[in-house]
Amino acid sequence: MVVHMDRAFFFDTVRHGLFKGNLTQPQVVGITAILDAWEERFADADRRWLAYILATAYHETAYTMQPVRETLAESDVRAVEILETAFAAGRLSWVKTPYWRPDEDGRSWLGRGLVQLTHKRNYEAMSVLTGIDLVADPDRAMEMDAAVTILIEGMLQGSFTGHRLADHLNATTADWVNARRIVNGTDRAEKLAAYAMVFDAAIRPDAAHGMLARLKAWGAHVIARLRSGVRRVR
Repeated sequence: MVVHMDRAFFFDTVRHGLFKGNLTQPQVVGITAILDAWEERFADADRRWLAYILATAYHETAYTMQPVRETLAESDVRAVEILETAFAAGRLSWVKTPYWRPDEDGRSWLGRGLVQLTHKRNYEAMSVLTGIDLVADPDRAMEMDAAVTILIEGMLQGSFTGHRLADHLNATTADWVNARRIVNGTDRAEKLAAYAMVFDAAIRPDAAHGMLARLKAWGAHVIARLRSGVRRVR
């Protein structure tokens, strides 16, 4: 039997654990859209997966929980300007080909959504997954329903990097850090792990017991690494 989560407990926990005691209406709307989609389609799946999905959206949207355009710009034109400036200044050293530059049809394949979808090939793949022609209109990746489907299905199926949620969170493994490889290598992997642990405790009241102790231990681990001079995962 599927047991639905206690949403009052969930929102109270994340409000204080991740949102500094206050949730805006757009944040509530975004979180609710993810929870609703999960409970409708995957209610009997591992809830740790949902926790990491929420943590990913939290990070990738700069905590807004709304679909955003890369750089948080209000338009493609402005986003391209910001990316070009950063690229010219050498701040995007990992980028070999500027994927944001408009193609011959004037479409830009910069990041959009609850998880930053980039490159035309990924828009093509997600068109198949969502049933929406994102190649004809990339901005449709900013629509909440499409963005939620891309986020959840993409992480379940390993659409972004080949890594799936089940590879890192399963019956024998709870690798919150390397779960970041599902989307973006090890970039901010420790931060994402900490976010996911809070969401996990909010989703599963049984996991909330001892949450503060676990998070304090996590913080002590990170501080110890910094003091010892070990380079932190970025």
